[in-house]
Amino acid sequence: MSDKTNTIAGWTLAGCFVALGATIVGGMVFHSGEPKKEGYPVEAVDEGGDSGAAAEVPIASLLPTADAAKGAEVFKKCGACHTVNQGGANGIGPNLYATVGEGIAEGKGGFAFSDALKAKGGKWDFDSLNAWLTSPRKFAPGTKMTFAGLSNPKDRADVILYLNQQGSNLPLPAAPAAAPAGKDAKAAEGNSAAPAEGNAATPAAGNAAAPAAKK
Repeated sequence: MSDKTNTIAGWTLAGCFVALGATIVGGMVFHSGEPKKEGYPVEAVDEGGDSGAAAEVPIASLLPTADAAKGAEVFKKCGACHTVNQGGANGIGPNLYATVGEGIAEGKGGFAFSDALKAKGGKWDFDSLNAWLTSPRKFAPGTKMTFAGLSNPKDRADVILYLNQQGSNLPLPAAPAAAPAGKDAKAAEGNSAAPAEGNAATPAAGNAAAPAAKK
C-alpha cells in the first residue's frame, strides 16, 4: 500500500474519531431524555358556580311562549306509534287524545300499559309530561316505550301545548316567579337589617343616658 493511500486512510480514520467524539460530547451537553409526562398540563378553567348540569328550566316558564303549530310538527316523530285524534285507534302506543290531566296508564280503550308505568300513579300533568318526554326510561324504568326522549326543552313545551289542545284544554300553570340573584338577595338582607339595628340602638342609648344626666 502506498504512502499516499496510507495517508488518506489515516485522515479518514481520524475524521471518524473526531465525528464520534463530537457526537458523544453533544449527547452529554444536549441530553434530552424521556419526559416524565407526555404533553403539557392544562389547568381546567374555573367558570364559577356548580360544575354539574345546568338547572332545568321549569316547564311552566316555557309554556306561555310555546307554539302549538311547532308542537304538531315535533309530534310527527310520535306518529309512528300514536294517534291523537278523538276516537283514534291505539297502535304500538295508545291514542293520546285528551291525555293531559288523565290518569297515568289508565283508560285508553284497554291499552296494555307496562307494569313500570302502571306503578307510577298520579296524573299526566304538565310536569309529569315534561319528565316523560325528557326521558321515558328515566321517568319509568322498565317502560316498553323505546323513544329516547326530546332533549330540547322548547320542543317539549311545544308538544305539551299541542297535546293539551287535543281534547284537554286545561289552563296553563302559572310561571314561577324569578328568584333574586345571590348578590342582590344579600344586599336586600343587608338593607333590611340596617334600619332595624339603628332603630333598636338609638332609643336604648337615649333611655340609658337620661337617668345618668339627672343624677
